[in-house]
Amino acid sequence: MADQNQNSQENQDSQDPSFSLQRTYVKDLSLEMPNAPQIFLEQEGPTVEVSINVGGQRLAETVYEASVTATVTTRIGDKVLYLVEATQAGIFEAANIPADQLDPLIGIVCPTMLYPYLRANVADAITRTSLPPLHLAEVNFQGLYEQRVAQLAEEQQGQQGQQDSGLILPPGMTRQ
Repeated sequence: MADQNQNSQENQDSQDPSFSLQRTYVKDLSLEMPNAPQIFLEQEGPTVEVSINVGGQRLAETVYEASVTATVTTRIGDKVLYLVEATQAGIFEAANIPADQLDPLIGIVCPTMLYPYLRANVADAITRTSLPPLHLAEVNFQGLYEQRVAQLAEEQQGQQGQQDSGLILPPGMTRQ
């Protein structure tokens, strides 16, 4: 009887959901200062544009890669002071996660865990230019995820409507 209980407990443990970060790494890091050294003589203050993207892919049955990419473009007037593009990635193990929870896990939780590493790497790269570091603002990855899901649903709905009439319209065109 004790063996049956032990086997039952081991079987239950193997079915429990599990999630863990296995490794983080810099997948890509580039820094350009195309107008140096002349740009250092400019007196005007810089403007900064930041874009954030997330990605993910399955590597094995229970192993996933998630990534967060930041592109930072800083200009003085119409000249680029610096352009930094960095991708921070991580390998995650996710076992026995229900299918409807896997995409939010990869699209929200994983980027949230990776983002502090990305912020530090971007600040460090900029510091190496002899300029003050730029500390990226916090990001609401849940909000980004929900925007992406809504956009995909809208695109799918638009494609469904186009298919119903037999006409396939180019992107950006709507039927009157």
